[in-house]
Amino acid sequence: MVLPAKIFEIKEEIDTGLIIGKLKDFREEEPHRTESGETINLITEILDLKLERNEISGIFSKDFICKRFYRRKLIETPITEESTFWIKSFKRRTFIIVSAPSVARGVKKLLTNYVANKLSKALFITSHAIIEVRIPHETLKELHESNPQATRLIWFDQVDLPGIEKLCLAGSDLVDSELYRDYLEHGKIWYVVFEAQKRGVVVGITRNCVVTLFSKSTNEGFNNYIFEEILELIE
Repeated sequence: MVLPAKIFEIKEEIDTGLIIGKLKDFREEEPHRTESGETINLITEILDLKLERNEISGIFSKDFICKRFYRRKLIETPITEESTFWIKSFKRRTFIIVSAPSVARGVKKLLTNYVANKLSKALFITSHAIIEVRIPHETLKELHESNPQATRLIWFDQVDLPGIEKLCLAGSDLVDSELYRDYLEHGKIWYVVFEAQKRGVVVGITRNCVVTLFSKSTNEGFNNYIFEEILELIE
């Protein structure tokens, strides 16, 4: 099972009690009139909010309408999508990790950027208080070069070759140091898939902190890996 998540940072100062207080009653309703004339209330809310070991967790739940054609008729079906999120302080910074299914069925990027913006508005009335974070190109470069045998895939972006937007190394090409250095001269590392050998899992990381787990694990195990290994890499 593929488990993706994205990391954001809360830039405004806020304490744990205030976060709990503002999120526990968060609920929005949006009436939707179907093609048949029926009105359905679509609900967006936060469920199962809790505080454990100075870590806040909850589930962001959103209803939306799925439209499909069946025997030449438009069928509208209400569906609920849920996303688990965690809020945790790390080295005097506060991060939010938002999980997502491998294929989001509703609003585009519903369970990453959309959730971060909604949480920002719920906490600070503005969508600019929670921002994306970055892992530097140099850090991903060091991650690969420290153990190139563990790397499965590397994507390069910001390529300066005319007509080429991205470059990729995979398979046996990853241990070809000459080809790797050549690609580094023309682009920056955007995405690395590697085996975290201490944990025995395969993980993909992008510079804008989308972390994807390709090995079997629980949400809690994945969450712990991000807290213990990935937050340290963020600039």
